[in-house]
Amino acid sequence: MINFCKECIMPDSRPRIVFDDNGVCNACLHSKKKQKINWENRKNEFLKLIKDIKYKSENNNNPYDCVVPWSGGKDSTSIALKLKFEYDLNPLLVTFSPLIINECGTKNRHELSKMGFDSIFLKPNQKISKNLSKRFFLERGNPKVAWDAGVNAGPIQVALNYNIPTVFYAEHGESEYGGLVLDEESEKKRDIREVIEHQVGDFPENWTSDQISINDLSPYIYPSLDVIKKQNLTAYYFSYFFKWSMLENFNYVKSKMPNFQTNPNGRTEGTFTDFDSLDDKIDSLYYYMQYIKFGFGRATRDACRMIQNNQMTRTQAIKYAREYDHEFPLKDFKEVLTFLDLSEEEFEKIVNKHRNDEIWKSGLNNKWELINSI
Repeated sequence: MINFCKECIMPDSRPRIVFDDNGVCNACLHSKKKQKINWENRKNEFLKLIKDIKYKSENNNNPYDCVVPWSGGKDSTSIALKLKFEYDLNPLLVTFSPLIINECGTKNRHELSKMGFDSIFLKPNQKISKNLSKRFFLERGNPKVAWDAGVNAGPIQVALNYNIPTVFYAEHGESEYGGLVLDEESEKKRDIREVIEHQVGDFPENWTSDQISINDLSPYIYPSLDVIKKQNLTAYYFSYFFKWSMLENFNYVKSKMPNFQTNPNGRTEGTFTDFDSLDDKIDSLYYYMQYIKFGFGRATRDACRMIQNNQMTRTQAIKYAREYDHEFPLKDFKEVLTFLDLSEEEFEKIVNKHRNDEIWKSGLNNKWELINSI
């Protein structure tokens, strides 16, 4: 039986989420904590950090002040714009290639580059990328496991290679969205243990096989702590210094980049929004598999984030979840099947293998139904 947060609508089937005695999830509790933070003090702390960053880059004769992991989406783009035009830093933008590149993400990256940014696009061996995506879709119901490793490791590798001592990631997901925070300091500074345990789930060094060598995996392997410490590299979360909101980030980017493209089809499959996670054609499957494995979809995810920022009522969130969470990602389905080298029949078997029998039951005409839902 799934229980739902009394304030947002996130279920307790979400990995690492915790409810208090009043039935409120730790993401909502964190949002209340954010209301009590003195954000002016956090900004002043950030300004001191900026001075230190500029001092380091000037002394090292480095043209780049920091690295920003950059998808071309509204969150990473908002950080890049603020660092460059509000805080006078010169960030180097680093993109780890989407699995299936689409026009929307490409256009948005191009638009920001025209505003005066240098960027690096990391595209790993596509044979290996497809092999790993298929493997982890089969094993974990998640085609983006290796991509999660690459998007974490790639920017750190670039920062080390360019001798850039500072990286700015977006939000600390374990605190913002309900998870397991391993260390109090990790809300501010990136903790490699959290990255491996929670986002990747394994060390990529373990992914070797008859088809994949350790050298093939180099784009996905996080640099060792010894190397990171030796070069005094620190990766910060922007959400520690400034109150985080995906909707406000989008509105900020649109105000600075009128040509920033949202979903050209309008609403994105599986949700009510048109501005989030738009750079990869496989994303809709990724979120659909959350629905299969954990009983909540993309609409619930988006709605909970808005509830926690007082941008939506719980009643409206329930309406959206009922309307869109179950929606199958048809638009790019054929291309996704080709990428994963699967037939529709093979795909369906894999999906059903990942259904949690504590969440799903076989109903009329052998159709799958959630045992309970919001």
